[in-house]
Amino acid sequence: MSVTRRGVVKGGAAGALSIALAGSLDGIFQTSAGADTGEAYGYGPLIPDPKGVLDLPKGFSYKTLSKEGDSISDGVVVPGHHDGMATFSAAGHGHGDRGHGRGGHGRPGNTLLVLNHEQGTNGTRAVGTPELTYDPVANGGTSTLEVDGRGNLLSQYVSLAGTAVNCAGGRTPWGTWLTCEETEGIRGESKSHGWVFEVDPHGRRTEPVPLTGLGRFAHEAVAVDPHTHTAYLTEDASRPFGLFFRFLPRSHRGGYHTYMAGGKLEALNVPGVPDLSLVTEPGTRLRARWVDVPDPLAKQTSIRKQFEDGDVTRSQKLEGAWWGHGKAYFVASFSSTEDGAAGDHAGQVWTYDPRRNEVELQLIFKPGGRFDGPDNITVSPYGGGVILAEDGDGEQYLVGTTRKDEPFAMARNALNGSEFTGVTFSPDGRTLFFNRQSGPGATFAVTGPWHRLRG
Repeated sequence: MSVTRRGVVKGGAAGALSIALAGSLDGIFQTSAGADTGEAYGYGPLIPDPKGVLDLPKGFSYKTLSKEGDSISDGVVVPGHHDGMATFSAAGHGHGDRGHGRGGHGRPGNTLLVLNHEQGTNGTRAVGTPELTYDPVANGGTSTLEVDGRGNLLSQYVSLAGTAVNCAGGRTPWGTWLTCEETEGIRGESKSHGWVFEVDPHGRRTEPVPLTGLGRFAHEAVAVDPHTHTAYLTEDASRPFGLFFRFLPRSHRGGYHTYMAGGKLEALNVPGVPDLSLVTEPGTRLRARWVDVPDPLAKQTSIRKQFEDGDVTRSQKLEGAWWGHGKAYFVASFSSTEDGAAGDHAGQVWTYDPRRNEVELQLIFKPGGRFDGPDNITVSPYGGGVILAEDGDGEQYLVGTTRKDEPFAMARNALNGSEFTGVTFSPDGRTLFFNRQSGPGATFAVTGPWHRLRG
């Protein structure tokens, strides 16, 4: 893979950073036969789709579950700009009462999907009932789909409306979806935006109430520690670049509305590393410090502007997050010195280990390779790697990795240049769900010989 150990951090400050190198450094990717063809690792080369929708490896097949504009009910259609998503067992019972008189959704053996619609005041609107609508001016929200064991769509409905730019989010240990607004305001708004909302996939208790303790900023995604219920959050912002946060909840009981009790919001500071793009060697582990956020509600000043640059560690394009293997995974899509970043890369994948209180660079994509712009992420139950949804230049892929962090192409958007989003496995691991964001937005279910992973 043409890996070097020239220095963990550009500028040669390794000795002052309390750095520990761990494991293989195969995650720095340059052009190689395996990475470019998808044959050396993964499931083999992608086979062109006769329908021109999705190219997949041999033995895999897909179903299109739902598309933007499909009719849901009278006057209600599937909203647009599909983004972050998670799955839930339909056999779950949710938490609490059935609120607003709405019944529960889901049959045992089926899967529920909750997906975001990343829209502000335009796009194919998410039309919800009044009790599910936060701000009538905003067009974003979430949809909930029920799918049977064969990947057939049984039903769908708008499960949250009146929110804005719902980008990614995260699954909670108590079986709900946290949907994140990637904005700090929309034109003509009647209510404040930039919040996280909680959605019950069973449709019993969802209320359009922001979880203000999680802060008001351009949220991307959330990964929740199932043991402590600490939430780790990414921010996609510029001038200055965004931050990586953790939220320490006041209540540790778990269950719906756990975060409504409030808590403490903190921002990551890696001493001596003002910008994560400075780190270039996978396997680099860095000690974390956490700094209290002065005003989580950002009443006067955006949270990222409440800190001097030396007080926190920033990153351009912080995106997806997921919990797995006892760690919070989080992604930076790219970094460019032309935009004011400290270094250039085409994507990084990091983990934060709460036991060690360390961040570790797992993967880095160099500019000019086949893969770039990783965004949404999920941890795969096969091989110990991850699957990344690209939002890069040129062709758009789902990129898988093996346990040793070798990359491979899992799928290619054969229809258009729209990004992939919302990559997530079913609770039983048999089906991979993901979205095409636009042109039109669509949700797919992929099945195949998952256990035949090479490498």
